[in-house]
Amino acid sequence: MNQYINQKAFLALIREGLWGVGNPDIRIDVATDWQEVYRLATEQSVLGLVLAGLEHVDVKPPKELLLQWIGEVQQIEQRNKAMNGFVADLIDNLRKEDVYSLLVKGQGVAQCYEKPLWRCAGDIDLLLSDENYTKAKSALIPIASEVANEDKATMHLALVINGFDVELHGKMPFSLSKRVDGVIDLVLEDLFFRGNVRSWDCNGTQVFLPSTDDDVILIFMHYLQHFFIEGVGLRQICDWCRLLYTYKDTLDYGLLESRVRKMGLMSEWKAFAALAVDTLGMPQDTMPFYDRGFALKGEKVLKRVFKVGNFGHNKDLTYRSRYSGLTYKFVAAWRRLKDFASLIPVFPMDAPKFYLTYMLGKVK
Repeated sequence: MNQYINQKAFLALIREGLWGVGNPDIRIDVATDWQEVYRLATEQSVLGLVLAGLEHVDVKPPKELLLQWIGEVQQIEQRNKAMNGFVADLIDNLRKEDVYSLLVKGQGVAQCYEKPLWRCAGDIDLLLSDENYTKAKSALIPIASEVANEDKATMHLALVINGFDVELHGKMPFSLSKRVDGVIDLVLEDLFFRGNVRSWDCNGTQVFLPSTDDDVILIFMHYLQHFFIEGVGLRQICDWCRLLYTYKDTLDYGLLESRVRKMGLMSEWKAFAALAVDTLGMPQDTMPFYDRGFALKGEKVLKRVFKVGNFGHNKDLTYRSRYSGLTYKFVAAWRRLKDFASLIPVFPMDAPKFYLTYMLGKVK
């Protein structure tokens, strides 16, 4: 019961942070464990969003915890300012090398929030055409302090530059469905060959972002892939909500529907749409394809998000260091099977199909 009370308070503050301008009717139970609300906000990477919610309500955590909370969000703000400066320099320097890229997710979608600097920052993801991907590697590898093994099949390379995680993407495969990857390829074609982009003024540098119609698909697919494979947090879902809300008047809803149906993911979309509206408080008329009939699926998705944590934060991953060789492969495959099986009650048709596609891809 106490955990229900804590989650209820946490979600109420998320709603206030996302959409609120002050809700005098909000009620926080006196039995709320504020340390647990703080822990949930940290685990789900929404410390700033929940603090923004606290600004709109009369109830507050104990003073000592509140001051600690404010201090951590100030650090998030400083990190974002530093990251924005780095992004501007990175894009400028790449252009000097005749390298052109799109910034996806992260700092770009953060601009859709009321307080962009309070969003917990992640990696810097650059999406590049084949030619630009090759040139970007040549330009950035010499200045990186760390370079991961490149996945040449998916054209993905992770680097650390000046303390920031930078990821280069020549492709953005879903890895669970050929139908989805086919649509993603069309999205990339729209970006690279039709120049369907928007821009953000980052510290005086024009940073190109995917067009809203394309960005909505890329962000949806990004968090959905994590949801199925390792787990996803509320931050990624909130990103999707804020993007849809911010550009509600300019989205091509016909194109969006055709793409979601072509990918075969309308059930997944509607489940997360139910979570967005029923739990996160997104205005119903701003969420495409909202369907009350998916309320139960939305609740199941939320339970999964809380259980697994942001990017699998709550999973026991100690097996990765305990085992090696064939034993590790067997244990990893068994755990992956259990993960996908646990999603059958939510998506009974897709979870088994996605598991087979994922495992066959791994075998290759």
